[in-house]
Amino acid sequence: MSGFFGCISKNDCVYDLFYGTDYNSHLGTRKGGIAVLNGEGFSRSIHSLENDYFRSKFEPELPKFKGRSGIGIISDLEASPIIAHSHLGRFAIVMVGRINNLEELEKRAFRKKLHFAELSQRGVNPTELVSVLICEGKTFEEGICNVFDRIKGSCSMLILTVEGIYAARDKLGRTPIILGKKKDSYAIASETISFPNLGYTTDCFLGPGEILKLTTDGYEQLKAPEKKMQVCAFLWVYYGYPASSYEGINVDMCRYRCGAALAEDDDVEVDYVSGIPDSGSGHAFGYANARKIPFARPFVKYTPTWPRSFMPQSKEVRD
Repeated sequence: MSGFFGCISKNDCVYDLFYGTDYNSHLGTRKGGIAVLNGEGFSRSIHSLENDYFRSKFEPELPKFKGRSGIGIISDLEASPIIAHSHLGRFAIVMVGRINNLEELEKRAFRKKLHFAELSQRGVNPTELVSVLICEGKTFEEGICNVFDRIKGSCSMLILTVEGIYAARDKLGRTPIILGKKKDSYAIASETISFPNLGYTTDCFLGPGEILKLTTDGYEQLKAPEKKMQVCAFLWVYYGYPASSYEGINVDMCRYRCGAALAEDDDVEVDYVSGIPDSGSGHAFGYANARKIPFARPFVKYTPTWPRSFMPQSKEVRD
C-alpha cells in the first residue's frame, strides 16, 4: 500500500503538507517524498524510509521549502514525486496503486521510441510510467482517462500544476481519496486522520474514476464518478488506521463488528481474548464484548522509536 496528501492554500502550506503526509506512515515503508510549488518553480525531496521514519527524515529540510501548493507520499513503490516537463507544462505527480501490466506498457512505450529517466531498482518507475501515459492526452483530464483505460490494476493520483492540483481516484475506487477543507485551504488525502489536527473537515469522498481540480478558490469536478465500486476491503480489516474512515465507515468500528460476527454461535472455550496490535485489537474487543469474555493484552508493541509494526514478510523471520 501507499498513501498521499496534497494541499493548496492562499497561505504557505508546507507544514500542513509535512504533517498531512506523515499521517500516512502506517501505509508504507520504502520511500517518502514531497514536492512544493512556488513562484520559483518546484522544490522536491525524496528519502528512503527503510531505516528511519518520515518525520525524522524530512523535518530538518522544512525551512528550505515554501509554497502555497504541494503533494506528498509515503510509498511501498519506487521514489516519487516525479517531476515532468511536457506539452501540458511542468507538473509533479504521486500515485497509489498497482500496475499489473507494467511490462506490457513499458514495451509499448519503447515501440513508440519513448524513454524513462527515473532511476529504479525494479525496472521502470510506475509513477513515471503513469506520467508518460498522462502526457499522451491533450489535457490533464484526457491524460488521466488514458491512464485508466491503459492500465490493468489500480491507480489513484495527485498531479501538482501551476493551475492547481488534479486528484483522480482509481476507476474502480480500490484506493480511497478524501477531500478536506478549512478557511483559505483545501486538502486531498488517502486518510481522514490527516484532517482534524490540521484544522480540516471532511468535505466528501471521491467516487470511483472521479476527477477533481483544486484551486485556492475551490474545486471543480472534471469527471463524474463511475457506478461500479470495488474498494479494497483490506483497508478496514488490516491496513487502515483505527481512527480513519473510508466511504464514511470508521475503521475501528468495522473491526469491532467483524470481531462480534466471529463470536456468533462460537462455543470455543477460551480464558481471555487478545488482539495483535494495532489492527487486531478492534476485532478482539468486538469478540470479547459479544461473548462477555475478558480482554487481556499478552502482546505489547514496542513504539518509542518506531511507529509501525508490520508483519515480517519472511516466514523464517515470522517463525
